[in-house]
Amino acid sequence: MPRRRKLRWDFLSLGLSAIAFAALGLLYPAQGSKALRVSWEYFQELVFVLPAVMVLMGLFAVWVRRETVVKYLGEESGLAGLLLSVLLGTLPTGPLYVAFPLAAMLLQKGARVANVTVFLCAWACIKLPMELVEFQFLGWKFALLRLGLPVVLVMPMGLAAEAIYHRRKPVTGER
Repeated sequence: MPRRRKLRWDFLSLGLSAIAFAALGLLYPAQGSKALRVSWEYFQELVFVLPAVMVLMGLFAVWVRRETVVKYLGEESGLAGLLLSVLLGTLPTGPLYVAFPLAAMLLQKGARVANVTVFLCAWACIKLPMELVEFQFLGWKFALLRLGLPVVLVMPMGLAAEAIYHRRKPVTGER
């Protein structure tokens, strides 16, 4: 999509979202004020977090070579790439929206779709710093069960997402 057309689409999406938000706020004033307050809190969080994320993305773009990403997370990385993706996704703390620009950069630098999916799933479900707190409050049995399922399932999810992503539609007349 050309840059100008994409920008137009972005503004149209923002405008339609604002109109929908305002209409729902008028229909449901109590929930509308609460939604506005929550949206404002998220916006404030984004204003402080996003600049740091953009700086990190710039550093990643310059410091990490495409060849390195392809070697460790590319199409030929195999099981080692999937395991590395799990590890990379479990280490950071912070909201998931921080991982999306990094995931986009990984794809641009040649990372395999399965590895990026595994990275995002691990970021969302398996955060090692949080696991220690979970063990303390919920107990070992619950925490290990809750942790074990995502650890086992993120790799098949990544492989399934990659298969679906790369599935091609047959050309007319082709079977």
